[in-house]
Amino acid sequence: QVQLVESGGGLVEAGGSLRLSCSASGRSLSSYGMGWFRQAPGLERETVAVISWSGDNTYYADSVKGRFTISRDNAKNRVYLHMNSLKPEDTAVYYCAAHGGGWASYSLDNYNYWGHGTLVTVSS
Repeated sequence: QVQLVESGGGLVEAGGSLRLSCSASGRSLSSYGMGWFRQAPGLERETVAVISWSGDNTYYADSVKGRFTISRDNAKNRVYLHMNSLKPEDTAVYYCAAHGGGWASYSLDNYNYWGHGTLVTVSS
C-alpha cells in the first residue's frame, strides 16, 4: 500500500509561485508513474502534469505548459510540482497520485493511489 501526502499549498497572488510536494510512505515510488491533478469547485478533476518512473517522460495540460514543472526525487521518495506565473484559474485542490505501471499516464483512471489534496488559492 502506498500512502501519499501533499504539502505546499496556500494563498498566493496572481503572478506568484508555489512548490507543491508529494511524499510517500509504505513503499518506494521509484517504479511508479506519478501525477498531479486538480479539482476546482464545481468542476471535474483534471490532469495537470504526469511523470514516468525515471523522470524521462513528462506531459502537461495545455493550460499549464510553460508555467508548471513536474519533477521527482526517487531517493527521497518525493514528487514536486513547481508552479510559476500563477493565475486565479489555477485555484483548486491539487492531488498527487501514483500508479504501478511506471509510465507517464495522462488518464486519471490509471491511478490507484491518491493523496488527500492540498488547496491552492490564487488571488487576483
